[in-house]
Amino acid sequence: MEVICLQDEAFYALIDKVVERIQQQHSVKEDKWISGTEAMQKLRIQSKTTLQKLRDEGSIRFSQPEKKIILYDSDSINDYLNRNSKSTF
Repeated sequence: MEVICLQDEAFYALIDKVVERIQQQHSVKEDKWISGTEAMQKLRIQSKTTLQKLRDEGSIRFSQPEKKIILYDSDSINDYLNRNSKSTF
């Protein structure tokens, strides 16, 4: 059995590099354009009518590449959620 000794700084630098590498390998980029179902999940709503209301009011951005296909901008959903968040006391 081989024992390897490291100084604290070197050990923590090694751990940081390992964690960074794992995150790079497993990073999943979120799609910019998501379906209505995914948008509803992200907004934690269950009603398509509420989603349409947000779309009609201009609260969230959407794209309609075909008549029956509506995609939602995930960044605008995040912005909407941030705009409507309340600060703690």
